[in-house]
Amino acid sequence: MTRRGLVLFALMSVIWGIPYLFIRVAVAEISPATLVFVRTAIGAAILLPIAIARVDLRAVLARWRWVVAFAAVEIAGPWVMLGSAEQHVASSLAALLIAGVPLVGTVFAVATGGADRVGRGNVLGLLIGLAGVAAIVGADFGSTDLTALAQIAVVIVGYAIGPAILSRRLAGLPSLGVMAVSLGLCALLYLPIAAVQLPPVVPSPNVLISVAILASLCTAAAFLIFGALINEIGPVRSTVITYFNPTVAAVLGVLVLNEAFSLPMGIGFALVLLGSTLATRRSDTSLEPGAALAEPIP
Repeated sequence: MTRRGLVLFALMSVIWGIPYLFIRVAVAEISPATLVFVRTAIGAAILLPIAIARVDLRAVLARWRWVVAFAAVEIAGPWVMLGSAEQHVASSLAALLIAGVPLVGTVFAVATGGADRVGRGNVLGLLIGLAGVAAIVGADFGSTDLTALAQIAVVIVGYAIGPAILSRRLAGLPSLGVMAVSLGLCALLYLPIAAVQLPPVVPSPNVLISVAILASLCTAAAFLIFGALINEIGPVRSTVITYFNPTVAAVLGVLVLNEAFSLPMGIGFALVLLGSTLATRRSDTSLEPGAALAEPIP
């Protein structure tokens, strides 16, 4: 990997590891829907002009139904669910569980005919990953909000389906255009909801800073940097950042928010990473093209 590739890789490992912390801070004072609106509105305001200048959006708009579907399962649904879940569970727990997205993605690909036959190694990976998820949740099950866990499950499923839509139905479209339009659609969707859920007082500086970072750095800038990373090292190797993001999130949760992190959670996370690696191991020809472009943006 080139020096530029290493720098971009390190940046993305951090940039998509810190959102869990800032989401946790933000939803303490504003509603999850309001956070999603502000984040998508600012992100769209930054990316849409760039997309209009760089690409022809007519091709993106011609497949508007699938763009809407992608926006719904990758952004609109998961982001509000994640924000709601983080009102009740630790940001580190949410991040560790979402590391299991590749496991669900493998199951979805097999169930819908988007993957070659599953070997014994893939099945073993799924079982190991499932054991890891059980260890993470079971580490503090007694004090964990079950509704929040269900919401995180919805997030995981959405993040697993999003890449399939992108690679199967939106293949060949400029990823910048797809993401810019998706953010704009989500902002329009959440505008009326946010309008009736505005906080009665101006949020604290910490919340305002968190929202600004989520929208500008973790959404708009992150997507541009991730595109550069893909161009530098390729889409397949770019997805490896998925295994670093939860680690960054967990460390920040412990150091900044004083969240608990137990040995079973660490063991469970290691099992999830091992299981994801085995479950998604396949030949290059069987990898869904473009899947890396739909890397979950938490």
